[in-house]
Amino acid sequence: MDIAEIMRRMESGIDEFKGNYGSRIAEVEATMRHLEKKANRPGAETYNDNPENAEHKAAYDKFLRKGFDDGLADLEAKAMNITTSADGGYALPEEIDRTVDELLRNRSSIRSIAQVVKVGSQDYKKLVSVHGAVATWVGETSSRPETNTPQLAEVAPPIGELYANPAVTQRALDDVFFNVESWLAGELAQQFGLAEGTAFVSGDGTNKPKGFLAGTINTSTDGARTFGHLQMIKTGVAGDFVATTTSSNPVDTLIKTIYSLTPEYRSNAWWTMNSTTLERIRTFKDADGNYIWRPGAEQGAPSLLLGHPVLECPDMGDVATDTYPIAFGDFRKGYLIADRIGTRVLRDPYTNKPYVHFYTTKRVGGALLDSNAIRVVATRT
Repeated sequence: MDIAEIMRRMESGIDEFKGNYGSRIAEVEATMRHLEKKANRPGAETYNDNPENAEHKAAYDKFLRKGFDDGLADLEAKAMNITTSADGGYALPEEIDRTVDELLRNRSSIRSIAQVVKVGSQDYKKLVSVHGAVATWVGETSSRPETNTPQLAEVAPPIGELYANPAVTQRALDDVFFNVESWLAGELAQQFGLAEGTAFVSGDGTNKPKGFLAGTINTSTDGARTFGHLQMIKTGVAGDFVATTTSSNPVDTLIKTIYSLTPEYRSNAWWTMNSTTLERIRTFKDADGNYIWRPGAEQGAPSLLLGHPVLECPDMGDVATDTYPIAFGDFRKGYLIADRIGTRVLRDPYTNKPYVHFYTTKRVGGALLDSNAIRVVATRT
């Protein structure tokens, strides 16, 4: 058998293999690519992976643009994680609702570092350990006396209803190139974010979340302080920080604040303050004359203050007499945000022609979760 015949038979075998198994290999490769794509994105099962959800989203687009709601209520009832309400409006599809949540993390400062949970009712409660349990060492045959029972505290974040009423012209909605979903998500995040941000810091808990600064704040340390009360670290000067002298430095207050937290909270702690306070802090220097501020090493990375990231929070107060301009702590453990499932939209093309208003409501709550996880700096003697 010559070389030409051998090559011909090899090519014939390859063609036969491709014919028998090629389509199967292509199918397996396509499946693997699909699985890899799902595994590499947050939330493996996307909204459009569910045909009912995709149908709901398409119907919702017609509702937003034209006000057509044929069959939307039935689709909404079948869609996962969507709740309906008797007081009108339709719930945002899960994909748009998720986009609003993602944008809110950027616009509502505390939300980006706090613990956020989705709840299905107004009566959500969370049990928190007050660290009352005690463990002890014993010998092999020693008696085992009863130890202290761990104490649990119940945290029930007050939930209030937040609303926004963005408007756009009908002509814009008729434009096929106008991304109505993106516009609505951006408008809602902007308006909700401003209101939420204030409530999470200083809200009084009446028809709104209770902010972490709204409760009792004193100088008692962990263990001696009532659960739910925050500890303050005083600057030593009314309405200001101490001046830099041979025996004092304003940085000392910040260092004291850091080490007033136990290590379990300190490792993931953030500084929060507004831009005015931030400007002031950036001028602080250590005993060697070096600035204590360290800008983020990469674009988008938080700047560091004494080794801990800084969150600029416009809702924190200014440096003034008897204020709390700075908070420091592990907000993931210290503050709880509860989002009710289902943001509802009521389309109103009549009130302000030629504008179409989208009256949108969202229920959200918030409360201090673990008062040992957060400290506040007080500008007082």
